[in-house]
Amino acid sequence: MAYNRRFFLKAAGMAAAGSLAWPLASCSNSGNSSEGGATAEGDSTTTAGPATVAAASEFGIQLYSVRDLIGKDPKGVIKQLAGLGYKKVESYQGDQGVFWGMTPKEFKAYMDEVGMTAVSTHADTTKDLEKLAGQAAEAGLSYVLQPYIGAQKSLDEWKRRAEEFNKRGEICNRAGVRFGYHNHDYSFQTLDGQMPQQILLDNTDPSLVMYELDLMWIVAAGVDPVEHMTKYAGRYELCHIKDLQREPKPHSVNLGQGIIDFAKILQGAADNGMKHYIVEQEEYPESVMASMDQNAQYMKQLTGATKV
Repeated sequence: MAYNRRFFLKAAGMAAAGSLAWPLASCSNSGNSSEGGATAEGDSTTTAGPATVAAASEFGIQLYSVRDLIGKDPKGVIKQLAGLGYKKVESYQGDQGVFWGMTPKEFKAYMDEVGMTAVSTHADTTKDLEKLAGQAAEAGLSYVLQPYIGAQKSLDEWKRRAEEFNKRGEICNRAGVRFGYHNHDYSFQTLDGQMPQQILLDNTDPSLVMYELDLMWIVAAGVDPVEHMTKYAGRYELCHIKDLQREPKPHSVNLGQGIIDFAKILQGAADNGMKHYIVEQEEYPESVMASMDQNAQYMKQLTGATKV
């Protein structure tokens, strides 16, 4: 599996219908933030008015969320997601490639057929990037994203990763797409008094490298996402939307069942240059599509697409 994530299992009980916890892909978990301040936690079930987060109304889905289903019937699963109300797609590098057995042109044509837009893909960008970037552009994608690099041992290693990102950005720019990096919590944990994510941001050229902010992982690391996005306005063009419960260990839950204040965070994202809002779910309590449906309904209510 392309994500190369380490999983821990959490046995979860049902507190109420639709509010199950499930296993969570975890790199590591942290406590304190070097940026300080609140971490935009709260009762995420509180629905804001339509104008608050209307920018996220055209929300998308990371196909890794349906990884247990999509390989058997890529077109059928994508069509189901479109029917639930997801407007955008972010792919990942599965066994059938980022285009799920289709050519880039076929993939784009099918997205058009079901009324969705493929905006990005996660992939191993350490090899064959020129080919991948060209195919991504042909399929109509705007971004090629490195989803995981793991915690680095020193600040110098983080700076070397930034240099590598700049080079990958040049390759992607030549193909007509943008290169980016998707965080986990490890890049928000301080190392020798500095935050690695800031090293990446400060040492990459904005014209070459953009970032995708995983909202659950930054909150899990104890960093205020709104403060961070404000400091680095314009550097984050995509975000992953997934909810969090901390006890007894950090784990994800269906949207609206956790502690993250999405109304506040998504407004902050919109104010600081966010362009694409992508729902992702690592695990699900029972049915994959039941969780995808509940998450879509939550997003519709939060953005005003569906009145409460």
